[in-house]
Amino acid sequence: MIRIGIVGAGGMGTVHYHNYLHLEDCAVVGVVDPSPAGRERAREWGVTVYETIGEMVAGGVTLVDVCTPTFLHQDHVTQALRAGAHVIVEKPCALTQADARAMFALAEEKGLHLYVAQVLQFSREVEVLRDLVREETYGKPLDAVFQRLSARPDWAQGGWLFDRRKSGLVPFDLHIHDLDVIVSLFGAPDQVQCYSCAGADRDYQELYRWEYRCGGVNVMAEAGWLSASIPFACPWRVYFEKAVVQYDGQSVTAYPYGREPVVYDTEDPLKIPTGINVPPTGWYLRELGHFLDCLRRDTDSPLVPKERVLAVLGLLERSLG
Repeated sequence: MIRIGIVGAGGMGTVHYHNYLHLEDCAVVGVVDPSPAGRERAREWGVTVYETIGEMVAGGVTLVDVCTPTFLHQDHVTQALRAGAHVIVEKPCALTQADARAMFALAEEKGLHLYVAQVLQFSREVEVLRDLVREETYGKPLDAVFQRLSARPDWAQGGWLFDRRKSGLVPFDLHIHDLDVIVSLFGAPDQVQCYSCAGADRDYQELYRWEYRCGGVNVMAEAGWLSASIPFACPWRVYFEKAVVQYDGQSVTAYPYGREPVVYDTEDPLKIPTGINVPPTGWYLRELGHFLDCLRRDTDSPLVPKERVLAVLGLLERSLG
């Protein structure tokens, strides 16, 4: 039995808790959260509320799941590792490559595992795309476009998302998802151009556009917190030698030349409500199940390796200048 302690019982902590309920041979047995709402939620779950991560680990927790705001990740991960627990941490694990490198180094020094929750790697649509690229079903990829647009996240408590030092803004909050997928599919880019814009009354850049050259693949990506009441959108399109493969936010369809379209099954067999601005999904179930399986085998994650986490953070730092 893997005994799990959650740090941060807010939106994402709640998502993780409800997904652990569907996984075998594990249990959430503790929570650390200083907020009254978080502590009350933990009591509703029937788990022990601890004052510190160290106390929680001493109470028998072997895996700490860090779901706190981004600027707290490094401190909470470091506390958990020093206390002797393995760690899952929400993305981004840190706001600089140097900080992330130090966290991984500490995990290695302690003989522990640090898993970074890049959830798109566990979505059915990315799984399909990964197979198409690896197997060259439609030839080699030539060009790709990724988009991730949202209305300005005014729901963020305390406004910390709008503080560059605390969130990393649009690159670290939104684009990190697509960049992780891009690097995993096409390799680290050898050429990068980044453009951004914002209204005159904004003290942060609202919309970013990136142009990458990853070996022989051209990639364009855009991400933004827009001053517009638009629905969240995250479509992508990849042009292969023999087809265009497109994700419209609902399904993945391949359009081979001279043939009928192929619609891929990306339906989750089990969709778990999130309670946040993400519809019911199986992403988090597969993600957390994967990390637990890796822990049982005493291995790092092959789907979210340390080297790619560090490479992506380095590229995002360059976007902020």
